[in-house]
Formats: sequence, structure tokens, C-alpha cells
Amino acid sequence: MGTSWSASFLAPARGLDIHTVHATIENALEDITRQMSTWATDSTISCLNQAQTGWYQLPEAFFYVLRNGLDVSQQTSGAYDPTLGQLVDLWGFGPGGQVSAPPSDHDIHAALANTGWQNTALNHEHRGVWQPGGLKFDLSSIAKGYGVDQIAAALDKHAVEHYLVELGGELKTRGLNSQQAPWALAIEIPDSPDLFPISLSGYAIATSGDYRRYFLHDGHRYSHTLDPQTGRPIQHPLASVTVLHDKCMMADALATALFCMGPERGLEHAQKHRIPALFMLRCPDKIAFEWTAEFLSLAKS
Repeated sequence: MGTSWSASFLAPARGLDIHTVHATIENALEDITRQMSTWATDSTISCLNQAQTGWYQLPEAFFYVLRNGLDVSQQTSGAYDPTLGQLVDLWGFGPGGQVSAPPSDHDIHAALANTGWQNTALNHEHRGVWQPGGLKFDLSSIAKGYGVDQIAAALDKHAVEHYLVELGGELKTRGLNSQQAPWALAIEIPDSPDLFPISLSGYAIATSGDYRRYFLHDGHRYSHTLDPQTGRPIQHPLASVTVLHDKCMMADALATALFCMGPERGLEHAQKHRIPALFMLRCPDKIAFEWTAEFLSLAKS
């Protein structure tokens, strides 16, 4: 996935074969890459993106992740969309490499015509997905969270009850740390050396923002998070959104959706659906914070 992973945990009393655990995690992550990486030309998703019109059966993990992604699309009225692969490539955030300037309006409109979560469908009985022709799926904003869940599942399988696992900045916790306290974490504050401290146990955490992957052109910042409605990078005061959830896969997708919605609509949606979420907004001279009551109750610092 182009990133690193780590796991800190308290081994069970009966002991643990670290090499076996390490191999289990590596195998799980390699399987996700084989299925869901758009950077691997022979992956399942890359083959699906090049396929002709028709129904295609997916591996169980791929189908599970895509099904949950499309559920989030429906719940957020398309603020989250796992079919933006062509736009991701067009803006230089995909396997094709970076660009130094925004694409033309013509190219954006052409790519938009080949996107849309409502243009596909799933057959749950046969794990089938409908490829209407030309649709490029991209699970980069949910597959990493799923990877975190799989690392955690490997530790669960080995009866580990206390752990903190991480993949590319997304995390999941269970139990307590070595001081018998909830895991002490910190959320990056964009454009600042400071951190937002929280304590967490039993939940995953994921953040979506514009401060890591972006390019600058004529004084404008173009981030990797694209608005499914316009086909362009998000342009609003939100710098980041952090979401807590028992599944990191869902925290990952919801953080992207809320970030796409923007400060007002995103906060309103999070409050309405009782999503534990933290919003960081750029103001003229500072970063301002807003959060839902659910976030405050779970992430006590």
C-alpha cells in the first residue's frame, strides 16, 4: 500500500510466536494489495477497471469492502464515492504520477462522465459487481482502514487483548497500554507543530485532510480529496476531519465523506447520525476545532 504498519501489544500469558503473528499480518496485507491496489496492474481492481461491460464475481474481501463503501455513498448522498479512479488519475494522485497544473475543464467533464456510484450494482448472492464499461473503482479511501482491521483481526485470532495497531496513520485500539490506561494518541493539527491529544480504547481512528497529499499551482492548493459532484479537489475551510468507529474501514470512509461535505454540512450530518467526529477548520490566524458530543465522550484526553 506504499506505507508502513506497526503493532504494539501485550502478549497473552500462554506466550506468542511473534514470527507467526508477523507472517499472518503480512499475508493479510499482501492479499488486500493483490485485490484492491490500483498501483498493481494485475490486481483484481485493476483488471475490473479494464473490463468490458458485464457482471464480475469478486473475492470475498473485495466485495465486503466495496459493499460497505457503496453503503456509505448511499448514506451520504454521494459525498463518498468509490468510483472516482479516472478523476484520481487525471489530477495526478494515482499510479500515473503527479501533475504540475490542474487539468482542463473539458478533461474533468469527460472523466466525470465515467464516474458515479449509482452506475454500478452488486449481486450479494454471487458476490457480483456490475461494470457498466469505463467505470474505474478506487478504494484507496477505505482499503487502508480495512487493512488496519485485518491487522487487529490477526491479533484477535491469537488471543491478544491489549493492542494498538497502525497502518499509514490510521489506528485501532483494544484494551489498555502498559500503564493500564487507555492508549494515549495524538491527532496532527495541520499547519502547526502542535498535536491534539486523546485517549482511546476499543475504537479505531481515521483522518481525512488536505495537508499531506496535494500540489500547488498559482498559489492554490489542490488536495487529493476530490469532490464527487464537481470532479475537482475540495475547496473549503476544512483542513481535516477525524472519525472514531469500531471498524477502521468505516472510520476511513466516513472521514472522507465528512471532509467532502465541508464544515457546515459535514458537522450537521455527523451530529444527525451521531458520528464521533472532530473537525479542524482553517481560520485567518489559527486552526479552529469543532466536534460532536459522541467524539468528546469517546476521546477524553
